Amino acid sequence: MNAVVCEGVSKRFILRPDRPRSFQELLIGLLRPRRSAPARRLEFWALRDVSFAVPAGTTFGIVGENGSGKSTLLRIIARILKPTSGNVRVKGRVAALLELGAGFHPELTGRENIYLYGSILGLGRREINRHLESIVGFAQLADFVDTPVKHYSSGMLVRLGFAVAVHLSPDILITDEVLAVGDEAFQRKCLEKIYEFARAGGTVILVSHDLNLVRQLCDRALWLDRGRIRALGDPVAVTRAYLDLANEKAFLRADSPGAGRNRRWGSFEVEVTRVELLDGAGNPTWFFATGDPFAIRIHYRAHRRIERPVFGVGLHQGESVHITGPNT
Repeated sequence: MNAVVCEGVSKRFILRPDRPRSFQELLIGLLRPRRSAPARRLEFWALRDVSFAVPAGTTFGIVGENGSGKSTLLRIIARILKPTSGNVRVKGRVAALLELGAGFHPELTGRENIYLYGSILGLGRREINRHLESIVGFAQLADFVDTPVKHYSSGMLVRLGFAVAVHLSPDILITDEVLAVGDEAFQRKCLEKIYEFARAGGTVILVSHDLNLVRQLCDRALWLDRGRIRALGDPVAVTRAYLDLANEKAFLRADSPGAGRNRRWGSFEVEVTRVELLDGAGNPTWFFATGDPFAIRIHYRAHRRIERPVFGVGLHQGESVHITGPNT
């Protein structure tokens, strides 16, 4: 039995570039009317002929570059948007985590929003009461549950949204990269809960730029490229194909020159002129999947003889988390 079926789904948005973008532009247009050509009406197709099925009790991952149509597809599945053409069939109760604060009223407290969200899912007050303590505890918001959510930080909103979604017994959980906002400990906690939800027979549809997560968690995966399906099937094969294309695009954009002088330090008696990343076969590449072998080739220029030089490489996550620093 399928939990979600999409058949030939396309979505078109109408763009009006001549429309005033601010009150000031509108006012100037009214005060200084000018004869012009009719307003332009541009079409943008976010999705084109997308078809797939998600069997009940499975986990389905969606990958692709920003702007490829991933979020639009999730909003159609969650019944927030209607497709321009095609059909979508969803069987079961859906809890969707699509953006910060979605489904919450900013003037209501955390507790009141829990009841609001539960009522949207079709739950009665008695059933929500049974889960209330677990929701507040999981979200770590006991001291703030009676505070209006407009005063919540982005991390607090993520914690509350996820806790409500997974504890109020949905059949289908949809998440769109919102967990990237939370701290690392809470992200691990959420992933454990998603694993638990999936093992219990729930259906999960997720968008993630973490390709290793898609490989580990998902039964099947979909790669969207400019609104069209580029690959569909085994998550390892799909993410590998996506990485291969990203690698090709990276080589077209840059040839990995050395860092500018203003980003270096030291005496400059030895200068690194170029750094290459190589895959297991010795071919230059820019992207790796977890577990792939790789090597680093450093090109340098020595302005004097250096006895027993030592080369080191620092690996960081983002700008602040140091992972390791091997050297020769």
